[in-house]
Amino acid sequence: MDLNSASTIVLQVLTQATSQDTAVLKPAEEQLKQWETQPGFYSVLLNIFTNHSLDVNVRWLAVLYFKNGIDRYWRRVAPHALSEEEKTTLRAGLIANFNEPVNQIATQISVLIAKVARVDCPRQWPELIPTLLESVKVQDDLQQHRALLTLYHVTKTLASKRLAADRKLFYDLTSGIYSFACSLWNHHTDTFLQQICTGDETGATNSLERTLLSLKVLRKLTVHGFVEPHWNAEVMGFLHAVFERLKQFLECSKSIRAENLCRDRVEKTIILFTKVLLDFLDQHPFSFTSLIQRSLEFAVSYVFTEAGEGIVFEQFIVQCMNLIKMIVKNYAYKPSKNIEDSSPETLEAHKIKTAFFTYPTLMEICRRLVTHYFLLTKEELTMWEEDPEGFTVEETGGDSWKYSLRPCTEVLFIDIFHEYNQTLAPVLLEMVRSLQGSTNVEDTNAILIKDAVYNAVGLAAYELFDSVDFDQWFKNQLLAELQVSHNRYKPIRRRVIWLIGQWISVKFKSDLRPVLYETICNLLQDQDLVVRIETATTLKLTVDDFEFRTDQFLPYLESMFTLLFKLLQEVTECDTKMHVLHVLSCVIERVNIQIQPYVGCLVQYLPLLWKQSEEHNMLRCAILTTLIHLVQGLGADSKNLYPFLLPVIQLSTDVTQPPHVYLLEDGLELWLVTLENSPCLTPELLRIFQNMSALLELSSENLKNCFKIINAYIFLSSSEFLQMYASVLCQSFCSLLKDITTEGQVQVLKVVENVLKVNPVLGPQMFQPLLPSIFRGIIDGERYPVVMSTYLGIMGRVLLQNARFFSLLLSEMAHELGQESDQILGNMIEMWVDRMDNITQPERRKLSALALLSLLPSLNAVIQDKFCGIINISVEGLHDVMTEDAEAGTYKDCMLMAHFEQPKVTDDEEPPTEQDKRKKLLALKDPVHTVSLQQFIYEKLKAQQELLGEQGFQALMETVDTEIVAQLQEFLQGF
Repeated sequence: MDLNSASTIVLQVLTQATSQDTAVLKPAEEQLKQWETQPGFYSVLLNIFTNHSLDVNVRWLAVLYFKNGIDRYWRRVAPHALSEEEKTTLRAGLIANFNEPVNQIATQISVLIAKVARVDCPRQWPELIPTLLESVKVQDDLQQHRALLTLYHVTKTLASKRLAADRKLFYDLTSGIYSFACSLWNHHTDTFLQQICTGDETGATNSLERTLLSLKVLRKLTVHGFVEPHWNAEVMGFLHAVFERLKQFLECSKSIRAENLCRDRVEKTIILFTKVLLDFLDQHPFSFTSLIQRSLEFAVSYVFTEAGEGIVFEQFIVQCMNLIKMIVKNYAYKPSKNIEDSSPETLEAHKIKTAFFTYPTLMEICRRLVTHYFLLTKEELTMWEEDPEGFTVEETGGDSWKYSLRPCTEVLFIDIFHEYNQTLAPVLLEMVRSLQGSTNVEDTNAILIKDAVYNAVGLAAYELFDSVDFDQWFKNQLLAELQVSHNRYKPIRRRVIWLIGQWISVKFKSDLRPVLYETICNLLQDQDLVVRIETATTLKLTVDDFEFRTDQFLPYLESMFTLLFKLLQEVTECDTKMHVLHVLSCVIERVNIQIQPYVGCLVQYLPLLWKQSEEHNMLRCAILTTLIHLVQGLGADSKNLYPFLLPVIQLSTDVTQPPHVYLLEDGLELWLVTLENSPCLTPELLRIFQNMSALLELSSENLKNCFKIINAYIFLSSSEFLQMYASVLCQSFCSLLKDITTEGQVQVLKVVENVLKVNPVLGPQMFQPLLPSIFRGIIDGERYPVVMSTYLGIMGRVLLQNARFFSLLLSEMAHELGQESDQILGNMIEMWVDRMDNITQPERRKLSALALLSLLPSLNAVIQDKFCGIINISVEGLHDVMTEDAEAGTYKDCMLMAHFEQPKVTDDEEPPTEQDKRKKLLALKDPVHTVSLQQFIYEKLKAQQELLGEQGFQALMETVDTEIVAQLQEFLQGF
C-alpha cells in the first residue's frame, strides 16, 4: 500500500475507532481487523504513533494494534507473517529516536520493542542494545529516560527466556553491559542523593526515576545473567553496595516530608533493593553465602532493635522478615542428617547461621515478634468494632505472607520456632506461665499481650506437642477464660476458642469433647460477632477431625444447628456467609441422616439466600455444596426439595448461562447425588437432562460425572428415560468415541453395558449404531485389555439376553465385511476364547461363559468346531465362581443372589442410597446373579448330547483336553 494515502485512510478509521458511539466504533474495528494481515499496515501504524502532532487517543490505539500484531504475526512461522523487508524497516523505525512525550505511550512502545527483541535479539537485531546504551548516555533528559525505560523492558523480557541457548545469549549480553549498568546506577543514585540534600526537588524526582530504572535493569542482570555469580567481583561488589545504599535511602526517607513527591518513590526504591537480595537468594543460595551474615545483621537490627524506630515502614519490615525467613528455611543451608553427605557450601552456610542465631538473639526475636508484632493494632481493634465481618476475613493463607505484615510475622515465627524449637519452647512457655489466671479486664495492654502469647502457642502447636499438657491447661485455665463475659475480654475469648481449634488435631483427649461442645454452644451465643464467627470455625475443625465421634456430638446437634443457622442469617458479607455455610455443610456431612429433624429452617432459607446471591457466584458454590450434603442427609426425603433444587441444578449445568463457569462442577455433583437419592423419576427431573448433550460436547474434566449422571438415570427409570433421550445419547456417544482417551471410551461403553443390563430387549435396538464398531473391535482383537473386556461384556449381554438381535447383527456384519455369517461367528468365538484373560471382573467372566454356552445345543459346524474353546471358558468360569461347601462336599455358585436383604448399617458406614437399593434389585434379575453356571453347563451339554446322540457327543468331547474334562466332571458331581 502507498504509505501516504494509506496513512490518511488508516488514520481516519483509527479516529472512528476511538469514538464512544458504537455505530461508528464497530465498523471501524471490523475494518482494522481486516487490515491486520495486510502488508504495510504496521508501517502505517508506526508512522501514526510516532507522529506527536496527532491526537493522543489515536496514537494510543495505533500502539496497541501494533503490539497485538507483534504477538500474532511477527514470528516467521506465524500464518500471515510479516515480510522480512517490512520487519527490517519497522525495527529501524522503532529505535530511530527516543523522544515520546506521553508517559503511557512511551511505556507501550518500550514493551513492544521488548516483544520484538524477544524474537529477534541479538541475531536479527544486533544494533538494538548498542543503540540503547548510546541513547542512555545523552544529555537530553527525555531521550535518556525513554531509552532507559526501553533498556529495562528489553532486559526484563530477555531474562525471562528459559531455553539453554537463550540463557547463554543472556549471559553473553550481561557480561558485555554489566559494568556500564553498575556505573549508570551509581551515577544516578549519587546525583539523586546530592539533589535531595541541596533541596532541588524537581531534579531529585527526575534522578530518582532514573535510579529506579537502572536498578531494575541491574536486578535482572544480577539475578539471571550469571551461572555462578559469586566468582564475579563486580556482582558481589554491587550486592554489598546494596546494603550501604539501603542505609542511605532509609536515612533519606526519614528526612523527606510525607507530602513530598519523592517520598513514595524513595520507599519504592528501598523495596526494590530488598527484592534484589530476595531474588538473588532465591536463585543462587550458595552464591549468597557470603551475604548471609550481613543480611541477617541488617534485617534483624532494623526490625527487632531500636535501630529501626522512626525509620522503617510496613512494606520494608515485611521484606526484611521474608529475608530472614528465606535464610532460616533455605534447604540449601540445611545439612543432611548424616553430616558427611552434606556439601562444604551447605556446612559453611549452616555454620554462619548457627553463629548468628545465638540464644540471646533468638530470645529477643521471639519476644519482639510475640509482644510487639503480634499485638492487635489500633486499626485492627477499630475495624473489629466497626466492621467485625471484615475483621474476621482479613487475608491469610496462600502467599499473603509475602505482602502483608500480620501473616508475614506469623509465618516467620512458625519457621524460626520450627528450626530452633529446643531453644525457643522454654522461652514461650515462660511467657505462658507469667500469664496464669484471668487478666484484669481494665488492663487493655495485658489483654493484648495475653492474646499475642496465646496466638504464638496456637501457631507452634505441633512444635509444642511434647512440652504442653493441653488437656490440663484446657480444664484448669482456658475454660475459665471463656467464661469471662465482659465486653473488654472478648479478644481473649476469641483467641482461646481459636487456640483450641489449632490444638484439636494435635493433642486433645476424646472424652473432653462433650465439654468442648457445651462451650461452643455457649460461645455461639456470645454478644460479640467476631467471637461467634471464630467459634464456628473451631466447630468445623472439631467436627472435621479424625477422632470425631457422632455419638458424643448428637446431644448438642439441635442447639448447634439452630445457632449456626441464626449466625448464617445474621452475617451480611458474602465471604462470611460462605464461611458459615461451609461449617453447616461440614456438620451435615458428618452426622448424615441424623440431621433430618433439624434442617427445616435451613431448607426454607436457602432459596432466599440463592436469590440474594445472584451477583456472588462463590457464595452460590457454597450453597451448592451445602445442598449436596443436605440431599445426602435427607435421602429419599430430598424429593421435597425439588421445587427449589431442580431449577438450581438446571441453571448450574446449563452451558448457555454465564454462571455455569463457576457453578458447573458443584452443580453436576448435586445433580448426581439428587438422582442417587431420588425415590422416583419426576417429569422435571427428566427435563433437566436436556442440558446433557451440550455438556458431553464440552468433553472436559467433568465428563466422568456426566457419565455417572447418565448411569443414574438408567438405574432410576430406564424405559421413560431411554424413550426420550436414547437417540440423542447415541449420537453424542458416536461423536465422543471418535475423539476420546481409552479411559473415556471405557466410560461410554459402560453406560451402554448398563443400558443392556437394565433393558436387554430394547437396549440393543436403541444403541444399535454403536454395536457394529464394538463387533469389529472384538474380531480385530482390540489391543487395550480394558476396552476389549468392555466390548466382550456388551456383546455377552446381547448374545445371552437377546439372541434374536444378535443374529440380526451377525448378518449385518457379514454383509458389511463381505463374508459368511458362520465365518465371522467363528472368528468372534476364537478371539473371545483367546482374550478371555483380558477380563478381570468375575461378573463379566461368568457372563462370557453363559453367553458362549447359550450358543449350544447346535448342529452348526463352526460352533462345534469351537466347542473345545467354549468348554475351556466355561471351566475357567467355574473356577472363578464356585466355592466348596465343606460339609456337604459339593460346590455352589457364589454369585447367586436369592432375595433382597436390607444390609445392616453400623454407625461408621453410610446408609445405602436409593440407587444402591435399585442396583441390588437389578442384580436380582441379572442372569449373572440368578443362573447357576454349574446347572447351565449341565443342561447345555445334556441338550447337545440329545441333539447329536451318544456317539456324536463323545466325538465332540474328545476335542477337549482330558485334564479340562476331569475338572468339569468334578464340578458337575451330583447332576
